Amino acid sequence: MTRPVLLLCQVLVAVVVIGLWHVFTTVPVFGRILLPPFFFSNPWDVGSQIVSWFASGIIWKHLGITLLESVLAFVIGSTLGVLIGFWFARQPRLAAIFDPYVKMANALPRVVLAPIFALWLGLGIWSKVALGITLVFFIVFFNVYQGVKEVSPTVLANGRMLGMSERQLMRHVFWPSALSWMFSSLHTAVGFAVVGAVVGEYLGSAAGLGYVIQQAEGTFDVAGVFAGMFVLSAFVIAIDVLVSVVEKRLLVWKPVASEGRS
Repeated sequence: MTRPVLLLCQVLVAVVVIGLWHVFTTVPVFGRILLPPFFFSNPWDVGSQIVSWFASGIIWKHLGITLLESVLAFVIGSTLGVLIGFWFARQPRLAAIFDPYVKMANALPRVVLAPIFALWLGLGIWSKVALGITLVFFIVFFNVYQGVKEVSPTVLANGRMLGMSERQLMRHVFWPSALSWMFSSLHTAVGFAVVGAVVGEYLGSAAGLGYVIQQAEGTFDVAGVFAGMFVLSAFVIAIDVLVSVVEKRLLVWKPVASEGRS
């Protein structure tokens, strides 16, 4: 499937979903509206709310704060995940010692940590950043760790036979192997960084997209809640596109699947 055809199909899916949403919230079917507007709003009201936010400029402040929190969580969590993932993969004994503790920490429900971070770090941005880091770190850590472990023994043996030092092996063997795994995790980590920031804002803040959604929910403004979720979704997609651009720059060596295949 070519890129334009793929993009067209993606747009059509959105058009169909929004069209059905509009029909089910405004047009009676068998004498009744299937999705009551009080609970589900409708596309027109949601779109009007989004336009109003951007026209008045009120949303930019909240977007900026959420962006800052998400980027900090993404960068710090990803960096720690890459470094510690590499370290553990190259130190099997250390990884074996800490394995149960890593799994135990990963199993902790992050929502429970949000009030603790708020207590420790206050209601500013750092409690949201900390929550985002806990979500991003483990995703990147496990992928990088597995990526390094998946290095072909044959390639590794050939490199050592050619006299490559550990530094050269890291640069030319382990790092390229881990890159594909790392970027597959970063696409997921982008969403989780934003989720961490928004959940933290939702539970306690004075600004940010989570705060906007929480305020709309508190006044039973369903259109505002859906508008906040749509802005949040577009926000995540925009960041993910940036990650894809960086991925293409760094993975230029990776074979690209034929565009003609479906």
